[in-house]
Amino acid sequence: MDPINILVAINLFVSMSANISGAKKGMKSKLSNVVKKPKTYLQKVPPNIYAIVLLLTIAAIFNFGVFSEETKNQYMSLRIIGVVIFIAFSWLQVVTYKSLGEYYSQDIIIFKGHQLRTTGYYKIVRHPQYLSQILSDLGVGLALMGYIIIPLVLLVEVPLFILRAKLEDDILAAHFKEKFDVYKKNTGFLIPFIG
Repeated sequence: MDPINILVAINLFVSMSANISGAKKGMKSKLSNVVKKPKTYLQKVPPNIYAIVLLLTIAAIFNFGVFSEETKNQYMSLRIIGVVIFIAFSWLQVVTYKSLGEYYSQDIIIFKGHQLRTTGYYKIVRHPQYLSQILSDLGVGLALMGYIIIPLVLLVEVPLFILRAKLEDDILAAHFKEKFDVYKKNTGFLIPFIG
């Protein structure tokens, strides 16, 4: 196994462990604390697509679904850029999930007493968790030269995460009203300064 694959495997294991520990409260959320939870395919399909990307990543670590060694060597600088992007944004994702604290959930939910998160990375963009997921997945696709990962992320994951983020915006706007309108005017949607 080449060094980039080893770096990807180590970071994947460690960052996923950190993500799981940061998400425990959200996974244990009680239905009695839920004020609003829309019934939509956007609750389950985007996370399932991420799970497929994760499985493809694990397969690519072991050289399944990747370009030849010759191609990987030819594009080594691109692979290095990819692994840096993957590591940086996988940890940004951990930080953004942990910063949500008790308001984190795998589902699109408004909890009783829900507070709008407007600090940290959420002061810059409204959906840093989706941005970091997309970029870390693209980074890992480049790092491993996974020929299935990158098209899947670009053609399926990105559109689904954009739709999911728009739904979250709609639900937050309905719940927080003027407070969300002010927040929305001062932050980017997925990219800083782009509404």
